Parts: sequence; structure tokens; C-alpha cells
Amino acid sequence: MDQKKLYKLVETIASRRFKSEEELLLNVLGQIIENEDIQITGGRIWKFDAQRGAYKILYQKGNSQKLAEGFELKVANYPVFELISKERTILGDETNEELLDKGIFRYSASGVGLKIKLNDNSYYEYLLALNSDIIGEELRINLNIISTALTSQIKQWRYSKSAHSLKADIDKARQLQKSILPEHEYRFGDYEIYGITNPAEIVGGDFFDYLEAGEERDRLGIIIGDAASKGVGAAAEAMYISGALRMAASFEIKIVPLMRRMNQLVNKIFEDDKFTSFFYGELSNHTSGLFLYANAGHNPPLFFKYETREVEVLKTTGPLLGPAPNAHYYIESLNFSKGDVLLLFSDGITETADSNFEPFGDERLIEDFKKYSNLNSKELVLTLLDEVIKFSKNGLYNDDKTLVAVKKIN
Repeated sequence: MDQKKLYKLVETIASRRFKSEEELLLNVLGQIIENEDIQITGGRIWKFDAQRGAYKILYQKGNSQKLAEGFELKVANYPVFELISKERTILGDETNEELLDKGIFRYSASGVGLKIKLNDNSYYEYLLALNSDIIGEELRINLNIISTALTSQIKQWRYSKSAHSLKADIDKARQLQKSILPEHEYRFGDYEIYGITNPAEIVGGDFFDYLEAGEERDRLGIIIGDAASKGVGAAAEAMYISGALRMAASFEIKIVPLMRRMNQLVNKIFEDDKFTSFFYGELSNHTSGLFLYANAGHNPPLFFKYETREVEVLKTTGPLLGPAPNAHYYIESLNFSKGDVLLLFSDGITETADSNFEPFGDERLIEDFKKYSNLNSKELVLTLLDEVIKFSKNGLYNDDKTLVAVKKIN
């Protein structure tokens, strides 16, 4: 399942009304296991007991044998719990004899909630362990996303009891966010570029930017990102990342090291329920039309080829920024010809829904993209945004919406 869609699925399940955060966790685990697209066959939730220095089984579901009620694992006997505090999600071979007797030979565990200090170490409030027929990197990424989403929802559940809105501070945040967004229109060599963001609230977590690079400004970085959640918290994260990227642009950092550093920055600076989807692409003024890019879990951009009238979907090249500090990223490339158009967008475009809860969707966006591809980049973006807004006019779901179009005109 697509990384952003998986996060949204967990967010949707967890946003319902629950009497307690434990009930929230149990419901999310149950529905994840039932969802065939995620390919999870079972799982367990453990809760940390600081007084006993142990994780106690809270809930278990799926195809493995059940552990006895009240079964616990002492953290002193499991150094791996300290590693989870640092890495968040780990995969490994089981060593506990009782767990081995239950047919649990390999484990995948991820921390959920806040961290609790015990002696000189910290431990997550909850551990989420999932069973799958294939325990590998894809499961690690999925588990990172699920635990990140759950942590965010637990915090929101707690904050909802004492939430306060400070209008003056929000107004200041809105003005600050506007000040760091670039001008909508931009011209670089043979390319015309237009971008716009439409926040769901006064401020939002979507951002985009154009970054000139190279001593002779012969390259242009184009970025789009989406900080998880909404409102002031997401806006603060988006502003911080935008500022860091502008600083990095002056240091001639290559794309892969840039992605790694941004990932480590998000992981280190922000609370561990925060993450950002992020796309970075780089144009050059070379006649080949070369475009290099890396995509950290962001919505796959669409590339329209004028000659064939076909749309190519650009896949991700690494996980979301934040959850996994040692994640790896790689570069892909494409070549622009005259008339070709690249469309970058946030999930608020495709996931916005009408009054029947039908999402706008990827296919509708692709068809509209083809239909209006003859327009210049500004007209294209504004037309697509208008189509999305009209479609969702009476809908209940609203999220930040961002579009950026890059068109080669010569």
C-alpha cells in the first residue's frame, strides 16, 4: 500500500470516537489485520510498566498462538528495547523460549506513544508488533508509518481534552508562512513554472519552493512537501524544513546526501510522531532536458509526454522523512522535450471528497491533466485546482491542496 495512503488509513480509523487510547490501539490493530492490501496476518500490543521494568501483553490478534494473560518481558533481559527507543522500528530473530514455543520466530516491533524514562534509558509507552509472511524492509517502512500515525492520534486524543485556540498567534503564523512561500510564477531557461498552495485551515503543512543552485545558477531545485497533520504544528514543521532547504541550497549538496540530511534533521528536531513527505527535483539548463529527482514518500508526480499524449507516474525513491533516521534514498531521472509537463501535487488534491465521500482520485486527476495539458503552467494549475474545489464543494473532508506545474516551452 502507498505510504501516504497507509498513514491516512490509520489516521481515519484512529480519528473515530474512543473511550480510551487503549481502545483506539486495539481497533486500529484489528482493522489493519483485516485489510488485505497491507498483508498483516496478526499482531500484539505491549504496554510499558515502569514500576515493574517490563512490557506486558495488552492485546493480541491473528494467526499465532496466544500468550498467557499478563505475560511480560523484562527490559533488563531485552537490550533490543533500548534499540527500539533509538531506531523506532526493528526486525530481528526471537530469542525468548516461551515466544519461540508459540511459533514466534521473527519479530517486527515499533514504538508508539511518548517515551518514559527508566534509570538511564527511555522506553516507548507501547510496542506494536506485527506478523507477516514476509518480514523485510517493506514491513519495516509500513510499521514505521503505522506507529507514527498512532502516536500522532494518541497525542491528538490527549490534546483534545485541553485544546485552546489563540487567534493572535495563529494570525502571526499565517503571515510568517506566507512570507516563506515563493512567488507563484517562475521562469528558468526553457521552462515555465507555476505553483500554488491552498491550506485547509488558516495555516497548513503543505509547502513548495524553487531553489537556484550552482555557481552560475545553472540548476534549479523544485521541491514540494507535506508535513503530517494539520494546523499550526504542521505549519511550523513545514516552515522549518523550507528554511533548512534554502540554507542547504547554498552549499552545493548533491541530491542523495541532501535527502539523508533532511531525513535525519526531521527525525532529530521534531517529535517522533512527526514526519514529512518530500519530493526534490533538479532542472538544468542543458539542452538534453535532464531532470534528476528523489521522492521521500510523497504523492507520485505525473509526467505528461507531449509526443505520445501519455502520462508517466513517478514512483517514490525512499521512505518518508522522519520515522527512520538511517533510511536510504536513490535518484531517478527523466528528460523533458518541448511541450512536456511535470505535475507535482499534495494528497489534498486526490483525497478531497464529494458529499458521497467519493475521492477526487488519481485517475480523475490524470484525465484532467491530459485534458488541460495544452495550457500554460499557470492556467493548468489554476484550472486543476478549480476542478478539485468544485468537485469537493459539498464534501466533508478537507486538506491542504498544493499544485506545481513545470512545462518546457522551447
